[in-house]
Amino acid sequence: MTGATFTLSPSHWLALAFVLGILEALFPGAVFLWFAVAAGIVAALGALFPLGWRLEVILFGLLALGAVATYRAWRARQAPEPMSALNRRGLRYEGQVCELIEPIVGGQGRARVGDGVWTVSGPDLPAGSRVRVVGVDGTVLRVERLGETS
Repeated sequence: MTGATFTLSPSHWLALAFVLGILEALFPGAVFLWFAVAAGIVAALGALFPLGWRLEVILFGLLALGAVATYRAWRARQAPEPMSALNRRGLRYEGQVCELIEPIVGGQGRARVGDGVWTVSGPDLPAGSRVRVVGVDGTVLRVERLGETS
């Protein structure tokens, strides 16, 4: 057997980049994409400089892992804010002072808050008492007597 040498040409790396790009299109998840980019970079470098197949494979691995890590770090910084108060209307009333229109008896009563009437929970208080909204439990506002701190 003669000493045959193994080589990878830039066209091999471009073919790999193409196949990885197809895989990304079929199975999106932004992983194959970065491996395809790494293969494309290795193809370009291999066309410019004779690197040898071992160095090309190592370079591909490092570029691919670096690209995925960089993408994931960037993506983590782009993560959406925690759930906003858009669909949790009661959250916007936290800290507001309102007046009970029905007494709080047994821990439950009603208060006018903003432009609506809300069920409230808190210490037993007579109608007309001024309270501060300190939290929200679903559609029930938690209140405390004005002047108390939680």
